Amino acid sequence: MEDKFHDECGVVGVFGHPEAANLAYLGLYALQHRGQESAGIVSSDEKKVHVELGTGLVADVFNEERLLQLPGEIAIGHNRYSTTGGNHLKNAQPCLIEYRDGPLALAHNGNLVNADAIRLELESSGSIFQSTNDSEVILHLIAKDQSGDFIDNVSSALSQVKGAYSLLLLTKDGIVAARDPSGFRPLCLGKLDGAYILASETCVMDLVNAEYIREIEPGEIVQINRSGIQSFFPFAPHPQKTCVFEHIYFARPDSQVFGEDVYQTRKAMGKALAEEWPAEADIVIPVPDSGNISALGYSEKLNIPFEMGLIRNHYVGRTFIEPQSQIRDFGVRVKLNAVKNIVRGKRVVVIDDSIVRGTTSRKIVKMIRDSGATEVHVRISSPPSLHPCFYGIDTPTKQELIAFSKTVEETREYIMADSLHYISLDKMMSVFKNNSDNYCKACFDGDYPIPKEDIETESNQLDLFSK
Repeated sequence: MEDKFHDECGVVGVFGHPEAANLAYLGLYALQHRGQESAGIVSSDEKKVHVELGTGLVADVFNEERLLQLPGEIAIGHNRYSTTGGNHLKNAQPCLIEYRDGPLALAHNGNLVNADAIRLELESSGSIFQSTNDSEVILHLIAKDQSGDFIDNVSSALSQVKGAYSLLLLTKDGIVAARDPSGFRPLCLGKLDGAYILASETCVMDLVNAEYIREIEPGEIVQINRSGIQSFFPFAPHPQKTCVFEHIYFARPDSQVFGEDVYQTRKAMGKALAEEWPAEADIVIPVPDSGNISALGYSEKLNIPFEMGLIRNHYVGRTFIEPQSQIRDFGVRVKLNAVKNIVRGKRVVVIDDSIVRGTTSRKIVKMIRDSGATEVHVRISSPPSLHPCFYGIDTPTKQELIAFSKTVEETREYIMADSLHYISLDKMMSVFKNNSDNYCKACFDGDYPIPKEDIETESNQLDLFSK
């Protein structure tokens, strides 16, 4: 099991462009970091809806021939990271159904904490589900509502679900985008040659050379069709709680998320970490790639040389065939290798964004020590992860989180570091220019924006995937 947090997915939408599917495909490339288990695109030529789905990376799923099967000027796409038991083609998105008003496709980033209860209720009244993912309940709720127009039906469906959603809906003649009232997950809007682009992150706009317009607001529903673009706010005002881990780890550093520059935020976290927990050392090295920018900030603040003392193999997939002869710590070594001439004889500070189970950190510290480092000091640019997330991050159970079961000193002993320090929550939040109260920090402080009693289970947040 990989010792990192994972976001569920990324979404992209295009309306009004003759190469809609191609642009969606490029957008999925830009969002590949958000999900590597499956990819899919649904397009519409306003007469018929077309779908292409597959498991694997975007490059594995799509080629020129498959993209030619996706005509039209409207398209939505989805990259998915699945959790335990969920890596099946039936769970790939966008989900597509046919109902009384025609075809309807959904691409969803996030997690619905009451999906199980809604699913049981729908199944008891005759609904038949095609997948085990939580997103499908939204489609059933929309299809079941026969009152009002489409936006009314979408609003009604979304008012019944609890949790995180940044989603795109495709009909034969348009796209609807929606973001939950808390705004947990990002979603932004851009424009290209008169066409509209929707995406999880602004790096998509940069790749396709679109003009970034704005974020979709928390609680906002946006409808785009030949009549233009309309915005609706059907939900009662709700405190904004955007996911702080987007800035710590998930988002690409060249994106802007929640009105903040991710690169600058991570660098500021590194500097704040250095202020709070300096170390006497010869070099600062990151755990690539997520620790790179915070390590730069730490290095600059303390005037300690920054070195790439660990090199990552970017071409390793999620699985690989191990040799029959035992190689110690093969899983880490195939992805990371220490540069012996950089770390030998040095006091080393290692910067990482988080520690989950601690197993990878232990192997990395040992690798650096075995390469000749005289001291290894570990600094983490986020606070200890003490609580599971229920809003779209694949988090281990509380008992599996090393910070829950061990003190900082016990963790230091386990990972075999000379010292270990995490940035404090207050210090980390001080780097944000916007109101720090607008961020969800439940993985650190246990303060869940959706009341705890509304969360159905304390087990892995997406147990429904393993059914």
